[in-house]
Amino acid sequence: MSRNTFSIIGVALITASLAGGQAAGPDKWEAEIKKFEAADRAQPPPADAVVFVGSSSIRFWKLADSFPGMAVINRGFGGSFMADSTRYADRIVTPYRPRAVVVYAGDNDLAAGQSPEQVRDAYREFVAKVRSRLPAVPIIYISIKPSPSRWQTADKMRAANRLVAEAQRGDVNQKFVDVFTPMLGADGKPRAQLFRDDRLHMNEQGYKMWAEMLLGLLSQS
Repeated sequence: MSRNTFSIIGVALITASLAGGQAAGPDKWEAEIKKFEAADRAQPPPADAVVFVGSSSIRFWKLADSFPGMAVINRGFGGSFMADSTRYADRIVTPYRPRAVVVYAGDNDLAAGQSPEQVRDAYREFVAKVRSRLPAVPIIYISIKPSPSRWQTADKMRAANRLVAEAQRGDVNQKFVDVFTPMLGADGKPRAQLFRDDRLHMNEQGYKMWAEMLLGLLSQS
C-alpha cells in the first residue's frame, strides 16, 4: 500500500471521528486536569469562589481582570466538549465547593458534528453531575457565541442555545446568559471587532461584554 493511500486513510479516519461528534477519550485531557490538581496542591484555591469551566473561551479569559475583587477559579481547557467538563467535574468543579459555577461549552461539539439536541443532553448531564455533589449550587450557562469562523453552523448554534435555555426552566438556580444576540451587528452577522484575528476566539472587547453581562448574576449568587 502506498504512502498516499495511508495518508488518505488517516484523513478519512480523523474526519469520521469528528463527524461522530464524540467527546475526547478519557485520557486526552488527563495531563491538563493533573496540572490543575498540582496547582491546587501548590496553592489551595480560594474558598467560596466562582468556578469557570469549559473550553478555550474560558481558558483564555483573564478572570481576575474581568472580576476584580471576586474570588474566581479558571478551569477551562481548550478544545473540550461539554461532556469533557462533565467527566472531570468531580476533580475540577465540585471539590472547590464554589458559590456558583459558570460553564461555556457546546461550541466545539457543534463544530465536530454534534446536534443541538446532543449539546442540550450533554448540558443536562453536566448539571446532574455537579448537583450530585452540590445540590443547590447556582449554575450559569453562557450561550454558544457566534464566531465568524463557524458562522456556517449559526442555525445549530441558535437551536442549541434555545434547547439549553428550555432545559433550565423551572430551576431557579440555573441561569442562561445570551451572548449570541448582542455579539451580532446591525447586519445580523458576528461583530468582527469582538474577535481575535483567528475569527474564533474573543479579544478583550469581547470578554468585557461577557463580564458585564455576568456581573449582576454573580453578585446575586
